[in-house]
Amino acid sequence: MGTLDGKVAFITGAGQGVGQGVAFALAREGAAVAVTGRTESKLVDTVEQIRGFGGVAEPIACDISDTEQITAAVEQTVERLGGVDILVNNASLNPLGPVLDLTPELMTKAYASGPIASLHAMQAVHPIMKHRGGGSIVNMVSSAAVRWDMSGYGGYASVKEALRSLTRAAAAEWGVDGIRVNAVAPHAMSPGLQWWTENRPEEAAAFVKSIPLRRIGDCEEDIGRAVAWIVGDDARYLTGATVPLDGGQARWS
Repeated sequence: MGTLDGKVAFITGAGQGVGQGVAFALAREGAAVAVTGRTESKLVDTVEQIRGFGGVAEPIACDISDTEQITAAVEQTVERLGGVDILVNNASLNPLGPVLDLTPELMTKAYASGPIASLHAMQAVHPIMKHRGGGSIVNMVSSAAVRWDMSGYGGYASVKEALRSLTRAAAAEWGVDGIRVNAVAPHAMSPGLQWWTENRPEEAAAFVKSIPLRRIGDCEEDIGRAVAWIVGDDARYLTGATVPLDGGQARWS
């Protein structure tokens, strides 16, 4: 038996990277997973892999920058899998670059796909979770705001810090409904980080050296499995927290 038997998870950006790793980990613990994202071929591939090891999953195409699509995807999850007990907000546009290069258009898109999309997903699943007696939400954030040098990370950090604030507020307001809300700040070998490692090897080597555990996390084994614990009953007293899954690199006050 898995620790998440009978649970249904809705995961955004689950076709690759961290979202896929979380989908694999939750499915291995028995959760039925709604694998959502923009690229249907990636969703189908992820679902086939989950079904290959005996898990239950459904691909549901969704562009998180469109709130109507989020609502429709949640409704499809309820129709096809029976409800929603776990929400993992993983997908977002990450605006990188100097402050002077952060255009209103870029930041508007980043906020729409980040905290606004995550907020809408949280609002969409709230009544479902409340009706089912509770649930667990995990919002993927970042340690960018506590970097030793934030140059080039201001836009990205502001988007993720907005989501951290929404996480704490929802945790305070929804605890009475049995809904726990936490944030996770991961380092993992996602496709984006893989590209950065290959194209900026010296910078990447210095980055890894700054991690006490001297390695970047695995999307499933290090991030996904930790998320599976956070959303499970063993972590039932944990809410409103930011959990750093970064090998000890960031200094959180």
